[in-house]
Amino acid sequence: MRKVSTGFVYFFGALGGLLFGYDTGVISGAILFIQKQMGLGSWQQGWVVSAVLLGAVLGAAIIGPSSDRFGRRKLLLLSAIIFFVGALGSAFSPEFWTLIVSRIILGMAVGAASALIPTYLAELSPADKRGTMSSLFQLMVMTGILLAYITNYSFAGMYTGWRWMLGFAAIPAALLFLGGLVLPESPRFLVKTGHIDNAREVLDTMNKHDTKAVNKELAQIQEQAKIVSGGWSELFSKMVRPSLIIGLGLAIFQQVMGCNTVLYYAPTIFTDVGFGVNAALLAHIGIGIFNVIVTAIAVMIMDKVDRKKMLIYGAIGMAVSLFVMSFGMKFSGGSHVAAIISVIALTIYIAFFSATWGPVMWVMIGEVFPLNIRGLGNSFSSVINWGANMVVSLTFPSLLDFFGTGSLFIGYGVLCLLAIWFVHAKVFETRNRSLEEIEATLRAKAGEPETAQATK
Repeated sequence: MRKVSTGFVYFFGALGGLLFGYDTGVISGAILFIQKQMGLGSWQQGWVVSAVLLGAVLGAAIIGPSSDRFGRRKLLLLSAIIFFVGALGSAFSPEFWTLIVSRIILGMAVGAASALIPTYLAELSPADKRGTMSSLFQLMVMTGILLAYITNYSFAGMYTGWRWMLGFAAIPAALLFLGGLVLPESPRFLVKTGHIDNAREVLDTMNKHDTKAVNKELAQIQEQAKIVSGGWSELFSKMVRPSLIIGLGLAIFQQVMGCNTVLYYAPTIFTDVGFGVNAALLAHIGIGIFNVIVTAIAVMIMDKVDRKKMLIYGAIGMAVSLFVMSFGMKFSGGSHVAAIISVIALTIYIAFFSATWGPVMWVMIGEVFPLNIRGLGNSFSSVINWGANMVVSLTFPSLLDFFGTGSLFIGYGVLCLLAIWFVHAKVFETRNRSLEEIEATLRAKAGEPETAQATK
């Protein structure tokens, strides 16, 4: 293993999340200027925003499962290259269709990162730190979104500012590639491919040279790696079914509760309630800063609070915030106070999302699937997540025109309440349990024999 610090590994391992956040968040400001210069209608605006999401579905479906064959690190490097090409292609697009194609390419990298990074970080982290380290991905996502908001505001005064907004992502993409060259491979993948000594070196570094912990974890990984993968058949098997339900359910609910419509279209929402364009972009930066702070707090408590509790309390807070925001928006046209209430409720809504459903969903889909199909399971959940994201984001402008902001967000609030039932009924707890213990429990419940090292 290359001699690098654990901090370096976690930072560059999660850096793809920054690109994920930047490339999905930057369009919220850029679309205000692209719309005017290209003369886009509602559906065209929806496609400019959603092209990244279509690409993300493809990237998660194609690149994610390949990590089970080629390794997490190599595919992370490939994602960095695609990020770089897509960012520059978007920046230099001369017309609508070139922009769409470039953003689909960019989206492939976003989808690949979403499928790869939670698995990579989960497989590198000791059990008692896995929630914290895996949620660094979401912290990077929110940092990327904040960077996008700042870039949007900085270039808002330029006629070609939107090109700089979109092209700026090439810089962190280059950094991700350079950092990825010295990142270690996942110890789980190394064991699965027979590189035991290399896996031991990685585990030794990540466990801070705790020989007893390294030997125990390596033995558990070796036992689980003996189980032959069934591929798609195993993914849909009785044993994996509880994990699949969690992965798909969390992936869908994270989107249909309206989180990304708020993140992508917040400046549009602000202008609808009476803010000017510059004021809307500046308010967006304030929300972004608050967002990063809340996510950082979530990272610190991730391994101290049960995942289920975070999801349930988060959904309650999001539902209440959406109902208040809807009420404020109904009266914002004639009341400055109502407009302010809407903005505060929107900010609280994003805070609840950033502290709970944002990081916890990605952490859990990196935890719940067995080793031999972990890349496939994470990828499949990511595909569903991005598919739901695309549908919600693509339909949002038209639904906004039809229902109005006040009524539309009531529907998202109702879905938050439905998510509470799902978490209570279908999600099992994963905090402070090793990945091998989680897998052993799944096999025991399905009537399959547990391995010698893994215990419930």
